[in-house]
Amino acid sequence: MKIGTDGVLLGAWTPIENNPFSILDIGTGTGIIALMLAQRSLAEQIDALEIDEGAYEQSVNNFENSPWGDRLFCYHAGLDEFVEDPEDEYDLIISNPPFYSDDYKTENAQRDIARFQDAMPFEDLIEAADLLLSENGIFSVIIPFKEEGRFIDLCAEFELFPIKITRVKGSHKTQIIRSLLAFKRFELPVLDANELVIEISRHEYTNDYVELVKEFYLKM
Repeated sequence: MKIGTDGVLLGAWTPIENNPFSILDIGTGTGIIALMLAQRSLAEQIDALEIDEGAYEQSVNNFENSPWGDRLFCYHAGLDEFVEDPEDEYDLIISNPPFYSDDYKTENAQRDIARFQDAMPFEDLIEAADLLLSENGIFSVIIPFKEEGRFIDLCAEFELFPIKITRVKGSHKTQIIRSLLAFKRFELPVLDANELVIEISRHEYTNDYVELVKEFYLKM
């Protein structure tokens, strides 16, 4: 699986002002978000969860070859299995969930699992976050902008409330495509949602985007 812009955005954007000791990355793929949080934070326990065997093996290899291998661990399991008998609470739960809900599917089963919403319904993800999140924990996701309102409403049912919202556009001329959302267990005033534009033109990135992700690229 290739590293996507969504994962990089989420890993760089997610608030860590609560100085998390423990982090859980749900649906880690190649492990990029967990690795970014290892680079950004002093968390001593960074767990990742991945159901796809090929992606799981890639993430384990990436973790072992990183400078933070002693802090990273990947579970090969589905979310439903993982929450059956939870042993830990997490100070940060982060997910770039599969969210494409189009009626068609491709002939590539691995890509279908990674990209389609039936692999991880929002309801299941939010319920798991509620179960596993510590009292002062942060729950952080990136989802399609069109799903933002529904996702916030679902979180409210579990008394998880937004504390930070950033809406992402590919360029100044395009529509908003993604919402970066962070939640806590108690309701706080949300600062006005801000916008992030990625490109001025093809491969010419905005200063805001460069400032956000530059620590994670060799050339940016």
